[in-house]
Amino acid sequence: MKSLRNVLCLGVLASGTLLLPQVATAKSQLPGDPSELITNKMIQGVREWLSNPVVALSITSQNLLRKDMTQDAIDAADKQWRAEREADDQPLVAAIVTNPLSGYLTQVQAQSGGLFAEIFVMDAVGLNVGQSSITSDFWQGDEAKFQKTFPNGPNAVFIDEAEYNEDSDTWRSQLSMTMSDEDRQPIGAVTIEINLTELARRSSQ
Repeated sequence: MKSLRNVLCLGVLASGTLLLPQVATAKSQLPGDPSELITNKMIQGVREWLSNPVVALSITSQNLLRKDMTQDAIDAADKQWRAEREADDQPLVAAIVTNPLSGYLTQVQAQSGGLFAEIFVMDAVGLNVGQSSITSDFWQGDEAKFQKTFPNGPNAVFIDEAEYNEDSDTWRSQLSMTMSDEDRQPIGAVTIEINLTELARRSSQ
């Protein structure tokens, strides 16, 4: 009891106010503006590995498969995806994460050495075609990553605001771009979640 009393006494100001201990935080400082850290040179590098034929072929194939898909069907597929993420039986999830495009994106992410936290490619309606990890939802068509890219032509690029990832103590931002075919016609979109903390570290070297 004596030690507790001493601790409490040390926490009291002359005014009688009790001082509560400060809780330390490991949250890292935002390393910079995402639109400045993610340079045109980096975007060009992303376009180069996205030029692998498996990317455009996979998008085009899914566009043909789902060209007549109604919004109700899209919503149902998205609902199925969310349910499967918590289930043992995952036919829809498995079909996407085990396809050749997902395999390629997983390889690209692994080779980035922590720079890319997630990569996923979408078709012309915003449904996932391939991904490096299981996303929270299947349909991205109602989100800025799709709405600010695919509908805005082949050159559209959207860099989202930075968000802090508590698990890794890093800042991240999503780079999204329109995906096009050989004739520069939009066929889908891609989103790459970039580790800004790691990007800033590499840029400073």
